[in-house]
Amino acid sequence: MSRERLNFLFLNVGHFLDHLFMLVFATVAALRLAEEWGMSSAALIPYATPGFVAFGVGSLPAGWIADRWSRAGMLVLFFVGIGASSILTAAADSPMQVALGLLAIGAFASIYHPVGLAMVVHGRKKTGVPLAVNGVFGNLGVAAAALLTGYLIDTGGWRSAFILPGVVSIGLGAAYAVFVRGARDGRNALPSDASVTAEAGETASAIDRATFVRVLSVIVFTAALGGLIYQSTTFALPKIFDERLTELAGSATAIGGYAFGVFAIAALAQLVVGYLVDHHALRTVFAFVAGLQAVFFALMHELTGVAAVVVAAAFTFVVFGQIPINDVLVSRIARNEWRSRVYAVRYVVSFSVMASSLPVIAGIHAGWGFGALFVVMAVAASGILAAVLMLPRSGGTAGRAVSARC
Repeated sequence: MSRERLNFLFLNVGHFLDHLFMLVFATVAALRLAEEWGMSSAALIPYATPGFVAFGVGSLPAGWIADRWSRAGMLVLFFVGIGASSILTAAADSPMQVALGLLAIGAFASIYHPVGLAMVVHGRKKTGVPLAVNGVFGNLGVAAAALLTGYLIDTGGWRSAFILPGVVSIGLGAAYAVFVRGARDGRNALPSDASVTAEAGETASAIDRATFVRVLSVIVFTAALGGLIYQSTTFALPKIFDERLTELAGSATAIGGYAFGVFAIAALAQLVVGYLVDHHALRTVFAFVAGLQAVFFALMHELTGVAAVVVAAAFTFVVFGQIPINDVLVSRIARNEWRSRVYAVRYVVSFSVMASSLPVIAGIHAGWGFGALFVVMAVAASGILAAVLMLPRSGGTAGRAVSARC
């Protein structure tokens, strides 16, 4: 395997672990700690908020340091730091100790998106499919969080759900450090160092300042609403299935299995959408995805049983499908030397909304149930659709630059 492909594999595995670590607690809280500590799931969820705040806010300094220092070095720090934090979280004996552990996990998890995605798109003309492949690994991390955590809860207790991934991540960090050192010693270039200031064939953006601000505003707005939808979908799905699949799933492993199936199917969405944005107008693809989200959320309102699983798979498919679209937009309007920082802005918005939405999710569930949550998500998806229609059409110079079928 070439060094370029091996580097891409490390990046993909990193994305897998990033999302897995951030969702372990969601399953642990819903399926074990609520009973063990005598608390409701709604009462436990807010303790994850500090971690998600760090997940978002930490993106800005992580992106800045990566652009100024070394993207590869930051990725090593990500692997080792998030693994060690997860192991420490397993030693918690109270909700406050868990919150501190999740805070550390979120801080190290914040490194991945501004750093890893800038490395994925570096030097590429067609960015849709590489971002989609990387996104699939992230989605599989979401899926595996429910499945792996449910299995470990049933077989080794909730603490093992934090310890095992932590050990694996530290090992990968050591392996990546050796890989990076070998690449530098062999004088083989890696798309990882901030010293690289220009990509092969990269030219100045074809869009003017006003259009840049307009597109960036759409990215930020849709990332914010997308963060609310993504968090509601991924964090709450195990609990949604716990309530609505009572006749189909009777154990933590079974619930995790259904969630894994839904997330695994949805992971394929990024491949489909990645291909589409590389070959069709991005604005059209984005609008279609947002419209389908609104429709499927409205359908899910009171569904139970098999119908709930089918529609959950459908709305999760299009929710995950939106992710590479925002990232492709960033890759088309931002130059390499400050791309990590633009990704940081995009993700600090997404993850900040995700963090602040946890108490909202808990409050809506406690007061009105998940039916009301699906109404909120349908409205948010409609807002995304309206914003997407503000993107330049593909006919003009700016539109061709944004919607370029490179």
